[in-house]
Amino acid sequence: MKGFQGKVAVITGGASGVGRSLALALGRRGAKIAVGDVDGNAMEQIGQDLAAENIEAIVEHCDVTSLESLNALADAAIAKLGGMDLVFANAGIGAGETGAMWDYSEKDWQWCLNVNVWGVINSIRAFMPRLVASGQPAHFVVTGSGNGAYTILPDAPIYTASKAAVHAITENLHYQVQAGELPVKVSALFPGPHVVDTGLFNSGRVRPEDLKKETEGNESGINSVEDMKRMMAEFGMELEVTHPDEVAEMAVKGLEKDAFWLLETTPDTDEKIRARAQMILNRETPVPAMVG
Repeated sequence: MKGFQGKVAVITGGASGVGRSLALALGRRGAKIAVGDVDGNAMEQIGQDLAAENIEAIVEHCDVTSLESLNALADAAIAKLGGMDLVFANAGIGAGETGAMWDYSEKDWQWCLNVNVWGVINSIRAFMPRLVASGQPAHFVVTGSGNGAYTILPDAPIYTASKAAVHAITENLHYQVQAGELPVKVSALFPGPHVVDTGLFNSGRVRPEDLKKETEGNESGINSVEDMKRMMAEFGMELEVTHPDEVAEMAVKGLEKDAFWLLETTPDTDEKIRARAQMILNRETPVPAMVG
């Protein structure tokens, strides 16, 4: 997509983290922004920040686990901003799981899969028919994770499983759009290349009441990037962190080239990808050092 001036970008999970950075990055390039989110405090803040920069925007309550809610966001973008040109299926959470997966509660699985997987499915069902029907060039972007798409981190099975499904859905959507010769481009966004400083570790703040844990916080004891930094420091290691603004800038540059892979990696990550592929080709039994 060459230029964003006057384009309308719809961003789920757009009030914080990578979504917030995308809203500001695109707004500063002349796009009109529709933010959908469930975090009331973050919604109020992004609304103020967009207004302070004179970015034309709407901020709507949107629960991605509800197709009806996403349809309402799509309708609001069309009615109030004049259409849709870019859609970011970006909303996502971390379940905060730890320990043996057979001990996880059904609620942990339901919550994470509802948001991360069904959120993408519902976004496709709500937005893609409208984008296709418009007949105009458009872009549909799904925020995934390298954890699940091309590596496996054994300590977060629910999150990893959800993001593996998300990437399979995204790549299949890309193939279907290509086969239909439709004017919609599909991209897979992978935040990184390091741990991204977002509220993912504190996802419990938006966890619905009917799926609440019996105890507060994550069993892992990690509820923020700062917690992770402190834990690694105890072992004499330093955690490298990527700011969400860096992810947004990377994504925007990729979209300008109509790239499918919105991805920045490190040499270490590239080696893990190669090692995983070689493990499969060699029929080797996986061990943790190979996969994450």
